[in-house]
Amino acid sequence: MPRLTPALLLGLVLLGAVLLAAAVPDWLAPYDPLAFDFTALSAAPSAAHPFGTDQFGRDILSRTLHAARIDLQIALFCMVFPLLIGGLIGLLVGWYGGWIDAVFGRLVDLVVTFPFLVLVIFFVAVLGPGLVNVYIAVACVGWVPYAKLMRAEVLVQRQSDYVAAGRVLGYAMPRILLRHILPNACRPVLVYAVTDMALAILLGSSLGYLGLGAQPPTAEWGVLIADGKNFFTTAPWISLFPGVAIVLAGIGFSLTGDGLADLLAVKK
Repeated sequence: MPRLTPALLLGLVLLGAVLLAAAVPDWLAPYDPLAFDFTALSAAPSAAHPFGTDQFGRDILSRTLHAARIDLQIALFCMVFPLLIGGLIGLLVGWYGGWIDAVFGRLVDLVVTFPFLVLVIFFVAVLGPGLVNVYIAVACVGWVPYAKLMRAEVLVQRQSDYVAAGRVLGYAMPRILLRHILPNACRPVLVYAVTDMALAILLGSSLGYLGLGAQPPTAEWGVLIADGKNFFTTAPWISLFPGVAIVLAGIGFSLTGDGLADLLAVKK
């Protein structure tokens, strides 16, 4: 009987904290994340500012909490678009096979020849900085693992007795694919999607740090770290606390994905 593991519970707790911060940052944040306070420039953590302030006197705690909404949006969109594109491609390739499968293999080889981050940076540099262009770039590159997973599962499910029965009964191909094969093939793909959101947060923060993702003064964890890179020796808290938030959110998604994989595992 599957049960919730301590790792899964810890992951859900961390994700719950990120979701809470993203849902109601105005309730949790003690200050306006964009408000300057020239009486507290680069102030160290204190009772008034638990995470300190940046070089403009902006409260780091408030900016970190508000950044959770942007980074969660990045994680969601950088997962959903590749999932939809790759899932559809994998579903069709796994069903039809033949020369379509051969073309798919060559296309995958072409994409995976280059490092994922390098390709994303290339597309964003061509399209221009901004979150919308980040989503387009990730969708153009990130569909490959979803397509490969879905294709592998469809190849297995295509040999099942229920598919043979559907063909004998004269079911149309869309009905077999969407109502029978897809629900059984999507489980590992969805588990991977949860884990992939951890990588999406790291990607969004990396692009924000490089100036290719969210643009200042938007509160985003990568942007916040970039704001403090020149003050790390004198005011390390400017970059430290957003970095901790990235690590905790990544651990939350990773543990949740691993826990779901164990929870949904089918015992042979």
